Amino acid sequence: MTSTAPALSRPAPARRRRRDRRRLADNLAGWSFAGPATLVILGFSLIPMAWALALSFTDSDLMTPGRNVGLDNYRALLVDPVFFQALRNTGLLLVLYLPASLLAGLLVAVLLNRKVRGIGFYRTCFLVPYVASATSAGLLMGYIFDRDFGLMNGLFVKVGLPVQGLLSSPSQAMFVLTLIFFWTRFGFAVVIYLAAIQEISKEVLEAASIDGAGRWASFRHIIVPSVRPMTIFLAVWGVIDALQFFDLVVTTTKGGPANATVTIVYYVWQLAFSFFTAGYGAAVAYVLFAGTLVLIVAGLLVARRRGVMR
Repeated sequence: MTSTAPALSRPAPARRRRRDRRRLADNLAGWSFAGPATLVILGFSLIPMAWALALSFTDSDLMTPGRNVGLDNYRALLVDPVFFQALRNTGLLLVLYLPASLLAGLLVAVLLNRKVRGIGFYRTCFLVPYVASATSAGLLMGYIFDRDFGLMNGLFVKVGLPVQGLLSSPSQAMFVLTLIFFWTRFGFAVVIYLAAIQEISKEVLEAASIDGAGRWASFRHIIVPSVRPMTIFLAVWGVIDALQFFDLVVTTTKGGPANATVTIVYYVWQLAFSFFTAGYGAAVAYVLFAGTLVLIVAGLLVARRRGVMR
């Protein structure tokens, strides 16, 4: 006996066509939104990256056609003292800035999570340096930390301390720049941590308080574990941010004195647009890209192994 149930369950041709038309309309609607952003990413990110990779194997000066030099640019990096100086400066910035921004951002966020009068004003004060122009911040700090006319040396003299070189001193300039960078950037960590802390259930904190947990115990055993995913995000963001350190160098020290504040990105800019060795600059940029990728992937693998990420 033959059943007619399968015939009834098959979609009719007209129904199938309507479903296909609806799917096509959904796809077109989706691409109408995603298409422009995709073109922007291709036009301003992926295509220039591929072009820069090809450029790194030439001796191009961006004005005349360069000849292919193979791996010579990458070999030259191994004996370039300025490149290694830029690596040291960038590494120092990263080591000093990243832990300080994460710790200070979390502590300030905890303080700003209180209900006190004028709390909105205090929160804004920490965010303003982050949203302000890096150029304006650099010019302002250049005046504040100027050796001869700066506010800082004026304060040092007032309290009986000797005048410091600050941005004019090869031994102090990178530390001062790191301090300025910290001041302009850690407000982002404050905002992210504050949003994460406000998502923590108040019932959990109240239960911990009833059980006798003090502020330090609540901070250590509730707040810190709860914001761990945000810490990973901010750590990755901070690595990228520090390795791309450029604006403040341009507006304050311009890599001086004696290359004491040359960073990798600033060195790439110098090579391409001051020394007109764009091929060599592209090789330095790709070394920076590879190093950034290794650092981020290694950090994410460690975080996943420790159970911070899934």
